[in-house]
Amino acid sequence: MKVIPTSINDVYVIEPQVFGDKRGWFMETYSKLKLEQFKIDVDFVQDNHSFSLCKGTLRGLHFQKNPKSQSKLVRCTRGAIFDVAVDLRQGSPTYRMWVGIELSAENKRQLFIPKGFAHGFVTLVDNVEVQYKVDEYYAPECDRSIRYDDPDIGIDWGIKDPVLSEKDLTAPLLKDSDHNFIYLQEG
Repeated sequence: MKVIPTSINDVYVIEPQVFGDKRGWFMETYSKLKLEQFKIDVDFVQDNHSFSLCKGTLRGLHFQKNPKSQSKLVRCTRGAIFDVAVDLRQGSPTYRMWVGIELSAENKRQLFIPKGFAHGFVTLVDNVEVQYKVDEYYAPECDRSIRYDDPDIGIDWGIKDPVLSEKDLTAPLLKDSDHNFIYLQEG
């Protein structure tokens, strides 16, 4: 398993080792022990699975505010997505910055997103399935969204007219959000 840093501190691309032969392939998608070697020490408590019918479906930007914030380990098990994490940690040197990566059933990559980030993705093909682990249970009272096209964030989704839910269409801008994440520098 490879753990690759991104341009934003604490967000990582995870590349599982894939063993294949004429029968197919096998991979370990999660190992607490291996991730702890890279100081990714989370206890996942829930797995989520979504299906998106149409190319251009955009889900996000979503997060749960404190005290029920969530770390996520995201993978695409059918099709392909452009997956995005946005730093919402006030005081962070990368506050409001985003990182995006293509996750697909073919490349088998995963994205680790720590607490303090918003998450979203857009489907690159029809019939997409995304699965992700979280380290906190869903808490509707802490569930929040930010506009996918917030100009203060400036994500280039690579699409003009995404398919959106009502929740995502009416989400507030970051400046109007009640996110409550504070950057805690180690040291």
